[in-house]
Amino acid sequence: MTEYRDSHNHTLADYPHPSVAVDTAVLTVPAGGALSVLIVRTGDGWRLPGTFLHEGERLADAVLRSLQVKAGVTGLSPRQLRVFDDPQRDDRGWVLSVAHLDAVPASRLAIDEQIARLVPVTDVSPLPYGHEEIIELAVATLRADYAGRPDPAGLLTEPFTLRDLQLLHEGVAGGPLPRDTFRRAMEPLLRATGETVQGVVGKPARLFDRRIDGLSAGTPTA
Repeated sequence: MTEYRDSHNHTLADYPHPSVAVDTAVLTVPAGGALSVLIVRTGDGWRLPGTFLHEGERLADAVLRSLQVKAGVTGLSPRQLRVFDDPQRDDRGWVLSVAHLDAVPASRLAIDEQIARLVPVTDVSPLPYGHEEIIELAVATLRADYAGRPDPAGLLTEPFTLRDLQLLHEGVAGGPLPRDTFRRAMEPLLRATGETVQGVVGKPARLFDRRIDGLSAGTPTA
């Protein structure tokens, strides 16, 4: 096979190669809590779970490997966010980070507190390797997802009340949301189950589940 050369007669080996890493912001809202991120303990402190890409490895496989090895977490499906390519972002050398995001129910994160913990995104201490910038983008992305859709990440167990849904969205948003405005926006996107649950005060609260393109979440398509 003929060796590849570009228009300057250079081979691929003539160019410097950065290291490639994957880093993942796993976000959740613990019951009654605030939007939180999973961080892991390393020899030099706390940071997002991540790893360097191995030769011949796919990015998605590296992400899952890092979550299992660094955080003891399996069964997630992170999506790619963005490549962070500032040459000065990592003091270890020239490292490109392919950042990922996943948002999952807190109940799915069986965390060994010796190696990992959940921290409210507003309380994250300075982290190395530009990880705070990754968290900032992940939080902004999730908040945009939640701005116009009811619980798109499926953090609530169905069925749920409108109050349950609003408390979750307030956790994601980081503050209170106008009750009537929220309900007018979200209720048309939900399916009433026809069942109710007794609230603390007042009349029983209706139960809902999510719709996907007009279908209840979990309803199979043809």
